[in-house]
Amino acid sequence: MTKKIAVLTGAGISTSAGIPDFRGPDGVWTKHPDQMAVYDIDRFLTSKEDREYSWRWQKESPVWNAQPGAAHYALVELEKAGMLSLLATQNFDALHEKAGNNPDLIVNLHGTIGTSHCMKCHKKYQTADIMARLDEEPDPHCHRNLPYSGNMPCNGLLKTDVVYFGEALPEGAMERSMRAVTQADEFWVIGSTLEVFPAASLVPVAAQAGVPITIMNMGRTQYDRLATTLIQEDIAVALPELVERTIAENTAD
Repeated sequence: MTKKIAVLTGAGISTSAGIPDFRGPDGVWTKHPDQMAVYDIDRFLTSKEDREYSWRWQKESPVWNAQPGAAHYALVELEKAGMLSLLATQNFDALHEKAGNNPDLIVNLHGTIGTSHCMKCHKKYQTADIMARLDEEPDPHCHRNLPYSGNMPCNGLLKTDVVYFGEALPEGAMERSMRAVTQADEFWVIGSTLEVFPAASLVPVAAQAGVPITIMNMGRTQYDRLATTLIQEDIAVALPELVERTIAENTAD
C-alpha cells in the first residue's frame, strides 16, 4: 500500500533558491527588524507611504523573482509517486506552485505572494499584473466597475494574499493541515525553525496521533525531542535523497 506523507515546509527550503530566511541568525528580520513593518496590516491600511513602501519592497524582494530549487522539485517527485497527501507551507513565495505541485495539495498557511485581492470588493488579481504597473500606480487600487454603485470604480486597496501581522490565517488552513497530518503515515518538517504558531503546533499534533516525525533543518528546533528522525544537513541535497530513498522503499514493499 502506498505510504502517505504529510509535509510542512519553512523558510529553510527556499534559502537555496536565493531567498534569505526571516528569523534565522542571518535572517532578514533578525538583521533588520524594522522591515517587519512591510507586513504590518495596520500600517498598510492607514499610511499611503507605508503601502507604497510595502509594494516596492515586495517587488524588489528575492521572494518575487526566485525560482524553485532541487528541494522543491523533490516534493514534486514525491507527489508523482502518489505519496504526498499534504504540502503545508509557512512560505509565501509560491515556489511549490512554480515547481509544479498540485495546488489542491498545497495549504499556504501564511498566504501567497502569487495572488492579490481588493480589500473592498474582494476581486482577485494576479500579483504579476499589479507589479507590472507599479511604476505607474505605486499605491495600487481596484479599478473594477461596480454595477450596484452605478458602475463607479471600486477604488478599494489592493493587497497581496500574504498574511500580514495582525491578520488571521486563511480560513480552514490549520484545520485541514491538522486533519491530514493525523491521517498520514509520516510527517516531514522541512526547513522550519518551528518558532511560529499555529503552524509549529502540527508537530505535537502528529506526535499525539502516533505519526512518525522527520525534522530536517540546519538548526535545532524546540520539537527535536518529538522527532523519530533528525536530519541537520543541506536541504537542497538531503531532501532529494530522502525522497528518492522513500520512493524506492515504498516501491520495494
